[in-house]
Amino acid sequence: MLRHSVRRFTTTRLHFIANKLKTSDLNQQTLEAKYAVRGHIPIKADELSQHILENPDDHGLPFESIISANIGNPQQLDQKPLSWYRQVLSILQYPHILDLASSKGVKELFPQDIIKRASTLLKDVGSIGAYSHSQGTPAIRKSVAKFISDRDGYPADHNKIFLTSGASAAVSYLLQILSRDENSGFLIPIPQYPLYTASIALNKAKPICYYLKEETNWSTDPVAIRKSIEEEKAKGIDIKALVVINPGNPTGAILEESDIADLIDIAADHGMVLIADEVYQENVFTGKFVSMKKVLSSLLEKDPKRYSNVQLASLHSTSKGVSGECGQRGGYMELIGFSSEVQDVIFKLASINLCSVVSGQALMELMINPPKEGEPSFALYKKETDTIHDDLQSRADALYDAFVAMDDITCNKPAGAMYLFPRLHFSPEQYPELFTESEEAGIPPDDVYCIKLLEKTGICCVPGSGFGQVPGTYHLRTTFLPPGKEWVARWEKFHQEFVKHYKK
Repeated sequence: MLRHSVRRFTTTRLHFIANKLKTSDLNQQTLEAKYAVRGHIPIKADELSQHILENPDDHGLPFESIISANIGNPQQLDQKPLSWYRQVLSILQYPHILDLASSKGVKELFPQDIIKRASTLLKDVGSIGAYSHSQGTPAIRKSVAKFISDRDGYPADHNKIFLTSGASAAVSYLLQILSRDENSGFLIPIPQYPLYTASIALNKAKPICYYLKEETNWSTDPVAIRKSIEEEKAKGIDIKALVVINPGNPTGAILEESDIADLIDIAADHGMVLIADEVYQENVFTGKFVSMKKVLSSLLEKDPKRYSNVQLASLHSTSKGVSGECGQRGGYMELIGFSSEVQDVIFKLASINLCSVVSGQALMELMINPPKEGEPSFALYKKETDTIHDDLQSRADALYDAFVAMDDITCNKPAGAMYLFPRLHFSPEQYPELFTESEEAGIPPDDVYCIKLLEKTGICCVPGSGFGQVPGTYHLRTTFLPPGKEWVARWEKFHQEFVKHYKK
């Protein structure tokens, strides 16, 4: 009897391991976008700060803490929140406090005008934990419209106002809808706040630089702007908007009314949108802030035919001024001269995002409608805001004085905002070793300076190359928000040693 062997075959399933995503698999515009304010130097500063935190007794660094002068973030640098804001917000967060309003403890903590404003806002909003209208709570938009009307002397329509999560959200909406294709161009000031170049890159559009004149305190040059427009149009670029930052970031300059009128004329002649970034309008030390809306309204009165089609988007925020409420994400955008169909598209973007942060909306109302003289909270509010403003001006003056005393540095005195943008007068002839290091590292000389400043002193600032500058010039941007003078003295000592080491 033959025995048949049965051969068993085992089927092995082959498992293929999928590769992880690589940067080549991503949206390339996200790779091209750069944001120096939180770029490689601030990232290094965060690493050093964490190292100090984890090794408090043996960190091995020549400093004890990081001075975060890279970004306008006041409450990170010991600016105290305003009592007016936080008292009202605390009731909005926990409305049960209103049920206890007659109790002694609550009366001591919350003056009657605080209770009244919180009650009004709760009636308008319902709950800050609920979505609002996508354009923002109507009652708060009406309050913003009144603020604008009182500020400028010209009416504002609350239906043309969007409450946004900081001014950054407004910038994102505008650049997104205006970036029709790769030939869409945006005129941006140089130096500029890198939000603009980053947002333009994300939308695959084209930045067109117009250089501010450092020698005349960062003024605009309308002749050069017009020339640039003609050159870009000849290349087939469709210029969509002209961005104006006033007061200036990073320059601290404030535009004269005549400068603003020149820019409005350019927009009128070429049919481009004006984006007025005016988030530092409360940070004024010398001179006077005049809104672009006010100048445009005045021009419209004189010559309605010429200016009737000018389209202006004005932006404001609770992050700056004396508020410093960066993390609360409050802001607004007023649209002037836009067609209803374009405003509808902006509304659609706001709707996709559901609504801006509702506590930020409430904070915007508190910022533009503070307590009035005679009300219980007025005295404390005035004392706190005056102290913050005076402290900022004092710190600005101290840092400015330090820079002008340093070798091979010049600096325009800031008229407003929160920053200084000093020029580093470094040349290959006088600083050959610095330029050799720069070339070998593949970074600009101002980048080398800022890295060494961080490593030696713990002071974190941003090189001018992150904001744009005239080719062949070198700068840095620093806030003057950090308190005290010790860090300024630390910087002075570093610079003296830097020059001694590198200067031929």
